[in-house]
Amino acid sequence: MRPILAGILLFLTISFANAQSYSIIDGKAIKLYREAEEFTLSRQYDSAIEKYQDAINREASFLEAYVKLAQLQITVGELENAEKTVIAGKSRLSGKNATTQHKADLGWVLTHVYLKQGRFKEAYQEFAATDPLFTASFRRLPNYLEMKSQMEFLADQLENFRQIEKEKLPEPLNEFRLQYFPVLTADGEQILFTKRDGTGNNDKEDIFMAFVSPEGDWSKPQSIAQTINSPYNEGTCSVTADGNILIYTSCDAPDSEGSCDLYIAYKINGMWQRPRNMGKNVNSRSWDSQPSLSADGRILFFSSNRKGGFGGNDIWYSVMQNDASWSEAKNLGDVVNTPKDEISPFMFFNNEILFFSSNGHPGFGGMDIQLSKVVDGEFTKPENLGWPINDQLDQVALFITAQKDYAYFTELTSSEKEHDRSLLYRFKFPEEISLGENLTVTEGKVFNSETGEPIDATLSLVSLVNDSTLYRFNSDGKTGAFTMIYPEKAISGLYVEKKGYLPKIYNVERDNIKNVKDLKVELVPVAAGEEFVFENVFFEFDDYSLKPESISSLKRLVKFLSENPNVNILIIGHTDNVGSANYNQTLSLQRAKSVQEYLTSQGFHHGRVLVEGKGDKDPMVKNDSPENKALNRRITIKVL
Repeated sequence: MRPILAGILLFLTISFANAQSYSIIDGKAIKLYREAEEFTLSRQYDSAIEKYQDAINREASFLEAYVKLAQLQITVGELENAEKTVIAGKSRLSGKNATTQHKADLGWVLTHVYLKQGRFKEAYQEFAATDPLFTASFRRLPNYLEMKSQMEFLADQLENFRQIEKEKLPEPLNEFRLQYFPVLTADGEQILFTKRDGTGNNDKEDIFMAFVSPEGDWSKPQSIAQTINSPYNEGTCSVTADGNILIYTSCDAPDSEGSCDLYIAYKINGMWQRPRNMGKNVNSRSWDSQPSLSADGRILFFSSNRKGGFGGNDIWYSVMQNDASWSEAKNLGDVVNTPKDEISPFMFFNNEILFFSSNGHPGFGGMDIQLSKVVDGEFTKPENLGWPINDQLDQVALFITAQKDYAYFTELTSSEKEHDRSLLYRFKFPEEISLGENLTVTEGKVFNSETGEPIDATLSLVSLVNDSTLYRFNSDGKTGAFTMIYPEKAISGLYVEKKGYLPKIYNVERDNIKNVKDLKVELVPVAAGEEFVFENVFFEFDDYSLKPESISSLKRLVKFLSENPNVNILIIGHTDNVGSANYNQTLSLQRAKSVQEYLTSQGFHHGRVLVEGKGDKDPMVKNDSPENKALNRRITIKVL
């Protein structure tokens, strides 16, 4: 029984347990009422409803029977009948035996009816009218305090109604009886979801996928891979932005730690490899499910009812280590988690906003979608996404595209004539709910500059302000393809690296590589005489002191020299043509020496890192514009 219904039962038990008299004196009606109570205690609800109705039919002023009948009708989901019963009972409150307690009881039950129906304004108004009738002792009960808190929440929310239009995803999607928990890749071109043919024991879960064409048409859904789907249950998955790392839930598999475990699989050369259990650092002997990977696959969020939480299901997380292992899972803490349930986390693509579903934070009555932001490394107090994204029903999962245009979700439908169905929907995500700065997606390929062969390189997007890695992805070894996400306003560098090759370094903003569909990255094999531009090394104007924003590139150069211990380099400084040739020559040499001094401070011998200043003698482009002059003010690295 859900908490809201348990609250009604508790209230009514308190109201009537010690009642010595009723609002009527008809002995036969009272006998029917007591028989109904016996049926209720044995959970024979249909029989109890019939007896309460018989008692009312015999004595229309039997107020206690109206209350108990309406309460049972809510319990079995007959909300329209419950409303009619309460209204009929209220029409009898003018009788001589009606008391303030009867008015309070009927108002309390009608408030719950309206909440269950999603009629929040009417629920708020009914509670406001009934609240003065409650006794002081009742106002101290947890159920009253919880209802009071919810009404205060509704008072703030009812003025912020947002109009949304739900759109069922078109054929050939939604062809199965049950499909749920949709997720998409960052480019929005692939959707993955859990598919199930029914709710019987033999109807197992599988992960299915589909692709969208440039014209917006979806392909026919198909199993993600034979290596992933098995005779066991596979579902509730999460995928990295580039679609190359998959974490999903599998239940009752032979190698499981508990009832449901999380498994990880990698796509290599276009093929999903055999998955593996994520092990005891992540999984437990309890239920572990509903994973959400950060966009670059370095942080995993999931829901678990393991020991050590705050009650019910909690959100936990694990971090990928440098050796690709996963750290011991930790609870996300009591800002997000409550004594009730928190499930289905979704970390947005910017790694700064966590969505999850909860019935422990202020809400509309069921499981509500909440939002918590990461500020200075800490999660903020969750915010309810509001009405009508949330309503009286359970909202258990939400996925928002990297472009922030659509939110995808599952809607459960049921009727007396048809079996339950769950279908995939979407709606335009409200712009007034801030998701941070805009993100853009760049796609391309990494290949060998000499042979044209694809390369499985590492691509790291790094904030040049604080040297923090925003995202890290790998290009596909079979095709060289990659997908990269860029925060719109970030000052960042893109580092493309592979052992045995010269690194390729971009200044994202200056090189205009955001939102590109076919960026071609050529990596040059390490060889004597080869040279590359050492981007993102910054100096003060007319000075040779390294600026703090240079640290990211300097660290990459340290890594390159460490991976290639037999390589010696020449650090060459260049300037534009502003100023005298002699002055530019001196300045360029001093800037090269600044880079050299950093490398020697990291333990490299001067003999491995030689320097040269060329001044303005070797421009990349003509010095005929401020932009071109900026390009000519540079450091290059030459392999000796």
